[in-house]
Amino acid sequence: MGSHALPRPVLRRRIRGALWALAAGVLGVGAALSTPPTAHAAESTLGAAAAQSGRYFGTAIAAGKLSDSTYTSIANREFNMVTAENEMKIDATEPQRGRFDFTAGDRVYNWAVQNGKRVRGHTLAWHSQQPGWMQSLSGSDLRQAMIDHINGVMSHYKGKIAQWDVVNEAFADGNSGARRDSNLQRTGNDWIEVAFRTARAADPSAKLCYNDYNIENWTWAKTQAVYNMVRDFKQRGVPIDCVGFQSHFNSGSPYNSNFRTTLQSFAALGVDVAITELDIQGASPTTYANVVNDCLAVSRCLGITVWGVRDTDSWRSGDTPLLFNGDGSKKPAYSAVLDALNGGSSGEPPADGGSGQIKNAASGRCLDVVNAGTADGTQVQLYDCHSGTNQQWTYTDAGEFRIYGNKCLDAGGTGNGTRIQIYSCWGGDNQKWRVNSDGTIVGVQSGLCLDAAGTGNGTPVQLYTCSYAANQRWTVS
Repeated sequence: MGSHALPRPVLRRRIRGALWALAAGVLGVGAALSTPPTAHAAESTLGAAAAQSGRYFGTAIAAGKLSDSTYTSIANREFNMVTAENEMKIDATEPQRGRFDFTAGDRVYNWAVQNGKRVRGHTLAWHSQQPGWMQSLSGSDLRQAMIDHINGVMSHYKGKIAQWDVVNEAFADGNSGARRDSNLQRTGNDWIEVAFRTARAADPSAKLCYNDYNIENWTWAKTQAVYNMVRDFKQRGVPIDCVGFQSHFNSGSPYNSNFRTTLQSFAALGVDVAITELDIQGASPTTYANVVNDCLAVSRCLGITVWGVRDTDSWRSGDTPLLFNGDGSKKPAYSAVLDALNGGSSGEPPADGGSGQIKNAASGRCLDVVNAGTADGTQVQLYDCHSGTNQQWTYTDAGEFRIYGNKCLDAGGTGNGTRIQIYSCWGGDNQKWRVNSDGTIVGVQSGLCLDAAGTGNGTPVQLYTCSYAANQRWTVS
């Protein structure tokens, strides 16, 4: 848990184009890239509404509050996933070395399953909330203690936990992008990898997650550091299945609209994502709805967990950050979340494989290869739509936009203003794109949006920080 103030990116003044018509959607290449969500009757609880799209909506439960009937009534009614707030952490489960105590953890687990809910495990390896005996260890002795702890806890809950936060908060705050200087880190830089490999062997059926805070803003160094670790793990076969974004949004660490880009970028690495400890200072209904819609827009977003039931149950109760008041009444943010869940799409559009045009919402003009060129490095522009082959794009299962069969839509860099061109397809992340249900097309390597710098014929197409304005929205048809 924690917050650290970092500068928010300065966005340029964006072109004010025509509003994106919701009815238009994002059409498929040659067919539907995204079909309208199946019609559902509006659900009346958070868990049921989330389940419509195959997601969950959960909460953190404290064993000591299970005797509070108002607390349990809300929790049982509204949520379909449970995380033990403190009861499965290191100090609670192994208070003395080699002597495990699952009394409190089991109380939360049993309450959850008896009420038809699944359970997230939190957390196995963490620099904080270590018992005194572990804090006194170092080096190989501490490393072995970590391994033994993971095996002991996961053995007890084997086959019972949906997701485990295997490692929690291992990166430093600030702009360094470095690992946190903890006793675990000082056992060797491979400690996170060892934790994940130990966890996979201990319970092959559980999803294994890395969990952290202040990694929601795509531009922040900490976010990029975690992203690079996950990418490395996936490339080397280290068993990581998901990344948890705590999402404690407040004045020091505010919600940023690029959170969706962050979720999409991690998902593109081949891991699931989850919002694991959500609370929002002041409980802004708009921000809560935005977070929900961000999850709904990413097919690999498993679900959302709020960190507590009522404001009075929150670790930040003074911020009134949750969906229920202390007396159990619903806040405006509750209605905003429920509405978003009931109206949400089931996720990102799949690739279809046919060919078609990519039309800009602001200009009505199409993505066009200058002078129908075929050479590597030929620029892409806006131009009046026509039936020529230099406007016929194929979206592949790999996330490429191909043209002429063997050329790919290619970003020549990763910064704002980067030129978009065609280049021989080679499988790089700068040639992979995510087509989103809000009409944006985001570069996998950069996390930036495909952007038209104007509306006229010959307008160059570039990468730019996502603002979701009409000049960054496209119809793929």
